[in-house]
Amino acid sequence: MRARIAVLPGDGIGPEVVAEALRCLRALAGSFGHTLELEELPFGGAAIDACGEPLPAGTLEACLAADAVLLGAIGGPRWSHPSAKVRPEQGLLGLRKALGVYANLRPVRVHPALLEASTIKPDVLTGVDLVFVRELTGGIYFGAKTREAASASDLCVYSVPEIERITRAAARLARGRRRRLTSIDKSNVLETSRLWREVCERVMRAEFPDVTLEHMLVDAAAMHLIRRPRDFDVLVTENMFGDILTDEASMLAGSLGLLPSASLGEGARGLYEPIHGSAPDIAGRGIANPYGTLLSVAMLLRHSLALPREAQVLESAVSRAIEGGARTPDIAGPGRACTTREAGEAVLEALAAPA
Repeated sequence: MRARIAVLPGDGIGPEVVAEALRCLRALAGSFGHTLELEELPFGGAAIDACGEPLPAGTLEACLAADAVLLGAIGGPRWSHPSAKVRPEQGLLGLRKALGVYANLRPVRVHPALLEASTIKPDVLTGVDLVFVRELTGGIYFGAKTREAASASDLCVYSVPEIERITRAAARLARGRRRRLTSIDKSNVLETSRLWREVCERVMRAEFPDVTLEHMLVDAAAMHLIRRPRDFDVLVTENMFGDILTDEASMLAGSLGLLPSASLGEGARGLYEPIHGSAPDIAGRGIANPYGTLLSVAMLLRHSLALPREAQVLESAVSRAIEGGARTPDIAGPGRACTTREAGEAVLEALAAPA
């Protein structure tokens, strides 16, 4: 097949992890006979430095014309001081909105070889396999904002259609897994959460009676994610709650650097990125974990390019690299830590070897 992928390396460790992802993607495409056009574009802080804005018109145009978008990471202290008028995150929010990617899928699986990488007891982690579906284009991040000398405000707004479509996306995913959906809100306090709960319940009762629905308050969910993570299947929640809870859930797997994400809308095109940030404290040191980015590429292959076999091959190669001991400092434990490049080499070797 032929496909065009817009590549946004971004800031900090973004270019480092994206470089390894592209090496592996090129190798995989070559072995399966696919032709991929990979166009690298300025985005985030790097685009602010080069163009004066985080999402240049040319970058947005290329993303809208692509079959999929791969993003490294954005941001850093040089662009995010309190008085900054232009921030990298504005570009990310604008890109999500322009692409119409309202459903952010964040799978969390615990690799058996990394049970000791987490600070949580191995017997709690064994068998964890859950997916967060985070609403991505509404809520407090997109609401009206005010700032005065003595006060500030951020408006959280959700509409019925927004809640209906994210509920359906999560329920369809749950129907293909273990048929359990947990909807997370704060309905004891927030009016938006009361609407969320009512709409979610109505959609599930009318359209997905075969999927078991559970409601949970966000503070309880934060506790139970650590106490009994194996009990969860698919979890759906609003934008800010999902942002916070998925970072917490990454500690189940052992590191932020391990987790991928896919942001999807109504069509096949999606935005794919690891859930970690730009980590400016380790940028340029060659020790960033590329596995979250590589697994994001696997999600890109599966969801946007309809190449499930290739996605499985890449996921298997990442798993074998980890089993073989190719572990960056965040997951190395007492063993020898490898570099970002060495982790990428281990995946390339696994791709070249028969499974």
